[in-house]
Amino acid sequence: MIPSTFSYVQAHSVEEAIRLLRDSDGEGKLLAGGHSLVPLLKFRLTTPGTLIDIGEIPELRGVRKEGNRIIIGAMTTYRQVLSDPLVAQHLPVLAQAIGQIGDIQIRNRGTIGGNIAHADPAADLPGVALALDAMLEIQGEDGAELVEADGFFLGPLVTALPETSLLTSVSFLIPPEGARSTYLKYAHPASGYAVVGVCAIAALDPDGVVSTIRVAVNGAGDVAYRARSVEDKLLGHAPTAERIRQAASLAADDGEMGSDQFASEEYRRHLCCVYAQRALEAILL
Repeated sequence: MIPSTFSYVQAHSVEEAIRLLRDSDGEGKLLAGGHSLVPLLKFRLTTPGTLIDIGEIPELRGVRKEGNRIIIGAMTTYRQVLSDPLVAQHLPVLAQAIGQIGDIQIRNRGTIGGNIAHADPAADLPGVALALDAMLEIQGEDGAELVEADGFFLGPLVTALPETSLLTSVSFLIPPEGARSTYLKYAHPASGYAVVGVCAIAALDPDGVVSTIRVAVNGAGDVAYRARSVEDKLLGHAPTAERIRQAASLAADDGEMGSDQFASEEYRRHLCCVYAQRALEAILL
C-alpha cells in the first residue's frame, strides 16, 4: 500500500502541463481529483516518474452554453456540476448520474474530466457521455482538437488520449425539447461502481412515435457502448410496453460482457436487459 517513488510538480497553465508531460519522457501522469489514481499508485498498478498536478489551472473549470451544447471544463468538480443551473435545466440526466457517484467527499473533489479520461470500465460517466453525444476537447503540442466520445474509450483505463495531451473540456449535446432521460445502475454493494448502468434519452413526435432515442451501457464490459440495436427497435415506432420489452432484450447485443467473481457474463447480460427495460419504461410510458 506504499507507492513507488515519484516526483511532484504543479502546472499553472495548459501549456505548462503539456510541456511537463513532454519533458517527462513518457513517465508523467496527470493528477486531477486523484480518487482513481491514488489507489493505483498505492497498489503499484501504475508507477509514474512524475505526478503533474493540474488542479490549479483556472481555464479547466466552469460550465457554459454554446449553441445546442453545454461545455464543462475538465477540472470542474462533481459538486460544481450538480449545483450548476445550466446542467439542471439542460442536462438533468448528467446530474442524476453524478449524484450516484461515490459519496459526498468524492463528489467534492472528483472531476468530470478525470472520470472520463481515466476510463474505468465501471465508471458512470462514459455511458452518459455516449448517450449525450459528447465531444472531448483535447489539447496537445500541435493545438486543440475535438474527439467524439464514441471511439475514445479503447479498453480498461485505455483511451485515445495522446501521451503528451490533456483533456480540457467535455461538450454535451442538449437533448431536444420535450425529451426525457434517466440513468439507472445496479451498483456493486461494496464499491458503489456500476455492475451495469444504462443511460437512456428519448423524445416523441406529435403523433406519439419515437423521434429521438439514445441508449448507452457502462459497467457491463471493458468499455461503455451505445446499444444501437435497442435504438433501432424503437426509432420510428410507438413505444408500447411490448415493443419496449423487445427492444430491451437486445441491450447486451452491441457490447462484450465482462465476468468476475461478483457477476458472470450471463448475469451482466441479464442485468443489461433488465435495466434497459426499466430505463425505457421510465421515460417512454
